[in-house]
Amino acid sequence: MTALSPQTIFLKDYAEPHHWVETVHLTFALAPRATRVTSKIVFKPNTNNLGDLILNGEQLSLKSVTVNGATVSYEVTDTHLTVKQADLPSEPFTFEAEVEISPETNTALEGLYMSSGMYCTQCEAEGFRKITYYPDRPDVMAVFTVRVESELPVMLSNGNPQASGTGWTEWHDPWPKPAYLFALVAGELLAHSGTFTTMSGKNVDLNIYVRKGDEDKCAFGMQALIDSMVWDERVYGREYDLDIFNIVAVDDFNMGAMENKGLNIFNSSCVLASPETSTDATFERVEGIIAHEYFHNWTGNRITCRDWFQLCLKEGLTVYRDQMFSGDIRSHAVKRIEEVLQLRARQFREDNGPLAHNVRPESFVEINNFYTATVYEKGAEIIGMLRRLIGDESYYAGCSLYFDRHDGQAVTIEDWIKVFEEVTGRDLAHFAQWYSQAGTPRLTVDEAWNTGTLTLNFAQSTPATPGQDVKKPQVLPIMVGLIAPDGTEVVPSTVLEMTESEQSFSFDGLSERPVASILRDFSAPVILQRDMDAKTRAFLLAHDTDPFNTWEMGRMLAKDTLVEMIVNDIEPARDYLDALKSMVTDETKDPAFRALCLALPSQDDMAQTLFDAGVAPDPMAIYEARENLRHILAAELKDDLPALYAANDAGAFKPDADGSGKRSLRMAVLSLLTLNDQGAAAQSLFETADNMTEQAGALTALLSAGIGQEELASFYAQWFHDRLVMDKWFMMQVAAAAPLDAARIAKTLTEHADFSMKNPNRFRAVFGALAGNHGGFHAPDGAAYKLLADWLIKLDPLNPQTTARMCGAFETWKRYDADRQDMIKSQLKRILATEGLSGDTTEMVSRILNA
Repeated sequence: MTALSPQTIFLKDYAEPHHWVETVHLTFALAPRATRVTSKIVFKPNTNNLGDLILNGEQLSLKSVTVNGATVSYEVTDTHLTVKQADLPSEPFTFEAEVEISPETNTALEGLYMSSGMYCTQCEAEGFRKITYYPDRPDVMAVFTVRVESELPVMLSNGNPQASGTGWTEWHDPWPKPAYLFALVAGELLAHSGTFTTMSGKNVDLNIYVRKGDEDKCAFGMQALIDSMVWDERVYGREYDLDIFNIVAVDDFNMGAMENKGLNIFNSSCVLASPETSTDATFERVEGIIAHEYFHNWTGNRITCRDWFQLCLKEGLTVYRDQMFSGDIRSHAVKRIEEVLQLRARQFREDNGPLAHNVRPESFVEINNFYTATVYEKGAEIIGMLRRLIGDESYYAGCSLYFDRHDGQAVTIEDWIKVFEEVTGRDLAHFAQWYSQAGTPRLTVDEAWNTGTLTLNFAQSTPATPGQDVKKPQVLPIMVGLIAPDGTEVVPSTVLEMTESEQSFSFDGLSERPVASILRDFSAPVILQRDMDAKTRAFLLAHDTDPFNTWEMGRMLAKDTLVEMIVNDIEPARDYLDALKSMVTDETKDPAFRALCLALPSQDDMAQTLFDAGVAPDPMAIYEARENLRHILAAELKDDLPALYAANDAGAFKPDADGSGKRSLRMAVLSLLTLNDQGAAAQSLFETADNMTEQAGALTALLSAGIGQEELASFYAQWFHDRLVMDKWFMMQVAAAAPLDAARIAKTLTEHADFSMKNPNRFRAVFGALAGNHGGFHAPDGAAYKLLADWLIKLDPLNPQTTARMCGAFETWKRYDADRQDMIKSQLKRILATEGLSGDTTEMVSRILNA
């Protein structure tokens, strides 16, 4: 066999395969190091593109190949099996192959692998080629029948169970699917079961399969699944289409979860939840991810991607759907703020750095590197903008047409846009540019007032990104409201559609000059640059009817305050402190919303803010200013904190919006209270808490105040047996560490007996926390840079996907001073020089270095 160098794949080069697949029969004889996979595939020549039969296959030990039962000539490389067209029938034919694979030694967690004695699969994006020879591309859809042979008690695959006997079971999926949606699980598992009756009266069996000991952590996930099924029927009219829906919790998993048809495989951290071991954030995450994977049944499975360049079509749409679901279940206002926080922290950072790329990329070397915030979160923002522009009625009419027209097909962004053009009669070509132009637009605005008319003059521009120097104006839905000087709203939320580089909009018939509330609900993913003094921000903070902009004004006041403290060493303005106190103590407002208002901008956010202002960010100065402001707020609110803390005791734990909102405010208050009472309240709560939100919150408050080592040891003694809680134990220590201690603590934790780099959750708990500790990661000695690079070099041969994703910690290196840039660059070059470095990591590091 000969290895092929990684090659760049281009969207413009898409061509249909030479052969389509009609049916697939797979037989698995499971064994840890010698699993036999027999495939029987019916191929149909593609008369539009005749050619050789070219099948993907990697790390396979080939035993036999036949076509229509006869031997045939073929060529095999490390990545493909090829049968020449001349050796193939001109009519549909049956290709059979037998291969041997080793799940137990598959540490990359792609294809078929083992996790704690359980067989499981992960085939998206290109993992099926590590199971058997197949055209491993999303536009090849086929009906699968799967036989699993093993002595294990539970053996699962896609679709409906068809037959079973001693040591074997057979599954049949009647819905054509691409290979990336194939799934198999076998192991010593227990099922938490339920049922659901669809809107047409069909009964569906529901199961969440877990390892023994996790049975008591499934009830919330089951309810979230049922809620998702109800919501998709009610809102989108989409009904589930199989007799059974299975979820399996897997400890070792590179991603959060996978939407395989009828058999969703989940990272354990994204499906298991109980009050004692899971925080409110975990419950929300479980609820959202279960919804996301279920919603993929229609937006991803029944209708899938023609090629991987269309990844944003299934992911952006499904993220948008799970966001709307979570808003309906909890609070749209709070969820929107959380979504924007995540967008700015992850996607804006990506858009403004060396890893910037189109929502629909034009090329890739490793598709695994494009499961990004741009594809997911920005992809969802595009769906939201489309809905704002055309209205709810047209949006849902377009979705219905999309489902009806493309069911069972592999489609493109153009297919998606076309249904909305037909429904609305609009030309959406300009809007579709959002998919092909990278970068975050900067939107500036100035105002003019003239005898009853307010004119808003907007201008937009997008900075150059790698490979795209020239940018065109985007279509921007800008939601605006006007507020009179007495605080009443004189013009309710109105969507202005901006299409040019510069554009003005006027509001007539106003009796006095109002204050404009601009970009309500964060109606477009842009950076709004607007000159506004603290008095105007405070006015909007007090009177704006839009929850997002109310929060945004408070955040802008906080950022302005921190900039002044960092750059000019100026104490916080009285207006800011008074406005924040008024907001946080206002009992008419949602506790979750008040908690968000109390949270200060992150250190990373401040670094980007300073960089955008032309100031090289000093991570240590940012950390010190933020800590100083925390102490000032604790002092300012000293008389209010105890009452706020007591008033937001939610009582008996319920993972609902009301309870989680109160606990979120209570924990935010506790963080400040700990600075005043030397940890007395936090220590008391740690000892008495009956739920993980408060126990972990108390411990975090103590660690952040530089105390709590006894509680940390107690936490370990109580929870060392629970792997998911231990991930929190590892993460909290690094995340809460002071900058000069972070790398040392992380290094010490890698020497702990419970640390394993083979488990992605545990690796991310340490090194994701280190990268997220802004001051610690960018400490002046560069120790964290070297430590992370050392471990990425160690991890890459075992798990290239996780390694490549963790390289993103270095993507902002151009923000910082010359010394830090030199230290980061030397570590990136050291990684790149590693012999045998994977294609995944090579591509990521090269893109970062080429900034």
